[in-house]
Amino acid sequence: MAQDEKEEKGGKAGKPALTPEQEAEVAAKKAARAEAKAKGGGKGGGKGGGKGKGGAGSALEVASERVKRSSPARLRTLYDTEIRGKLIAEFGLANPMEAPRLTRITINMGLGEAVSNPKILDTAVEELGAITGQRPVVTKAKKSIAVFKLRAGQKIGAMVTLRREQMYEFLDRLVNFALPRVRDFKGVSPKSFDGRGNYTLGIREEIIFPEINYERIDKPKGMNITFNTTAADDDQGRALLRHFGMPFRN
Repeated sequence: MAQDEKEEKGGKAGKPALTPEQEAEVAAKKAARAEAKAKGGGKGGGKGGGKGKGGAGSALEVASERVKRSSPARLRTLYDTEIRGKLIAEFGLANPMEAPRLTRITINMGLGEAVSNPKILDTAVEELGAITGQRPVVTKAKKSIAVFKLRAGQKIGAMVTLRREQMYEFLDRLVNFALPRVRDFKGVSPKSFDGRGNYTLGIREEIIFPEINYERIDKPKGMNITFNTTAADDDQGRALLRHFGMPFRN
């Protein structure tokens, strides 16, 4: 009777009836998939998709929970105690408020490959969040370009804007840890100013930052780092960054 019912069900569904051995194998596969899904969901809830401590989970945790600081950033204290006075004396400024200062740092990662491979944006957001300690904003194309098969509103990059303590801490890590890891490093260009004291630095690979695990990246990605200042001209902006430790080429 049981076999006849199975044959009838198989006939209605249009599929041949399974033998007891095949049914047991199918049930075992379903149980294994359910167990793997349950484990993956538990890890994803606690560690950002189950990618481990060094993957997306750590980046999202850093971006969502900011560290409570008991003291100002090192470079901010250095600016208040030493750099400001040096700039006032160097440029002969009458008012201390005229001394140039850093207002914000913008890190932009453009990904033209995202047009054909949208998944690369996910890794870019994770890596940029791990580097900066702040969740990035996904940037979109403003207009359509047929030659590049680009449509207006399409996601093509990620961007982070840092201010106050996070800005100074990122600059500290960039100058003292990341740039010295560049191969055959001879200093950064002193000419990349816009005429108003703002400086833009290009990074070819994000692996120079110690927060990035080289074994986990799928493809090296570059970025542009822009330092916005209140300097009146390029000379003041260059002097400000030089006092912060920016290694300009002679």
